Formats: sequence, C-alpha cells, structure tokens
Amino acid sequence: MKRALLVGIDQYDKFSALGGCVNDVTALHPLLARNEDGSPNLDCRLATAPRSGQGVGRDELLSRLDSLLAPGSDFALFYFAGHGAPQNGDVVLVTSDGTDTTPGVRFTEILELITRSEVKETVVVLDCCFSGGAATIAALGTNQSILPPGTTVLTASRGDQVAKETAGGRGQFSTYFEGALDGGAADVLGSVNISGLYAYLAESFGAWEQRPTLKANIERLHNIRVCNPRVSLPELRKLTQRFPTPEHTFPLDPSYEPTEQPEHPENEAVFAGLQKYRACRLIDPVGEEHLYYAAMNSTGCVLTPLGRHYWHLVQAGRV
Repeated sequence: MKRALLVGIDQYDKFSALGGCVNDVTALHPLLARNEDGSPNLDCRLATAPRSGQGVGRDELLSRLDSLLAPGSDFALFYFAGHGAPQNGDVVLVTSDGTDTTPGVRFTEILELITRSEVKETVVVLDCCFSGGAATIAALGTNQSILPPGTTVLTASRGDQVAKETAGGRGQFSTYFEGALDGGAADVLGSVNISGLYAYLAESFGAWEQRPTLKANIERLHNIRVCNPRVSLPELRKLTQRFPTPEHTFPLDPSYEPTEQPEHPENEAVFAGLQKYRACRLIDPVGEEHLYYAAMNSTGCVLTPLGRHYWHLVQAGRV
C-alpha cells in the first residue's frame, strides 16, 4: 500500500497570497496517482486552498499528516507547496490560518510524526521558501541534519533561499519536478526514484538560482513512479546474448543495415535492438560516430560503462 498527501496553499489570512501552489498539485496529482502505463501508483489525497476558496489550517494539516502516516501503508509521500518561514533553524510550513506567532506546522513536528509512524518509507517534497532548513538541528548548525530511518526530504531551495514562482502561475521547482516524473528522470528500466529526481532537479537550476537539496536516511531506493522502459525488458535481457562478456565487440557488417540488398531480416531485427541500446547510451559504435557507418564499414559496437552496468544486472537475473 502506497499513500500520498498533496497540499497546495494559495490562500492566506495574514500572509501574501500565492498563485501557483494549487496549480502545482493539480499538475502533479495524475503523475503520482498513475504510472505511465495507466496502472495505479500512489493512492493520493489532496488538500488545496485556492485564493478564493476555503483555507487549509494548521489543525487540518496535522490531521491529514496523521492519516497519511497511520498504520496500513508501507510507503508515504508528502508534498507541500505554499509559504515557508524560517524559525530557529527549522522551517515552518505556513498554513492559511498562520500568524506571525504561529505560522503553521514546524518541520520538527512532522519529523516527530514520522518517527512514531509504522510506515517504513517516507518521502517529503517541499516547494516553499527556506525549505532546505527542514530536518536541520539548530544546535549543530544549519548544515547538520538528522532523519529517522527510511526518510527522504527533497526541497526546492536551501535554508537561506526563497523558492520562485513562474510567470505562468506555477512553482519553478514543481514545474521541473513534473517533467522529472513525466519521464525526464526515468532510468533505462523506466524507474523514477528519488536519486534520479534529485539529479534531474539539480541540473535544472543554475549557479545563481535556488538550489534544491536532498537529505536521506535510506537503505534502498523506492520507485516514486514507473514510466515505460526505454528498452523493452525482453530486448534488454538480450544484452548478455549479444555481448557474451562485458568487453566483447559485437561485429557488424552491411547485412545488418535495412537499406542494403539482399535483405537479411534476422540481422536487421538485431540491428533494430542495437539502435535502441545506442539511444539509451548502452553501446558505442567502434571507430564511427553512428551505428549505420559501423555496419557499412564492418567494424562493430561495444558496451559503454552504463551498458556494462546493465549487462551485470541482466547476468545477475535482476532484470
């Protein structure tokens, strides 16, 4: 069982209104609820506060977090888009009824809920200002953090930075996050995990922009979403057939190229599979820039370091 709570707050009583948080939840919901093939993924509940609608208060947010982290689930994801406020080395997720004295829910409170929860794996994604302050220990300095086992925190910015909204009414971080979930962060097998998400997001921002942060205390990577594999699994499992060893050079000749006569359907089918490997950077042509010329000039192709990695996975029966 996998659950997700997606919170987007645009409406505030004491703080300035925002314009992209509800839009972010609306965009991310279908990607988190379903894998690319349409199969169910996370069982999502939404809590949104549009500018003209009912707010999401502190008590409601805590109640919803209690439900998210209640027994009966192995994996929980909490996504928050809204105001964030720094407070004594911590970050507060500002709720609609927040005041200067009590802005909302401190991340320390959320960590306490996670620590008491029986849910084994929890992922927290924060698109708010100063979100990098989450999970820090003020007494040890803002660069020190502590997380319960099985917990990952992905934030839109460092603890001293604001998180920007786009002119189109979206959070900049969440816009990139959407692209990552929609296949941008998927590996060859189609898996989108927190490591791939962070790598994608870190590359999306420049040196002068807000910097996403990642803090984790995990032993394994869970899939946040599954996209269609870039190479079908049956095709990928043929790596060890076509390359008996990781250092093997697969010989090519013009009979593999479909435009050459006479036709060789068997070789052409193999070549089609090799082209998919090439598109995923699993192989390189020998002495040529393109596989076409490697075939026409009768050289061959070899596994890349990434290809050798997947070769070992196939060899070990993990694909």
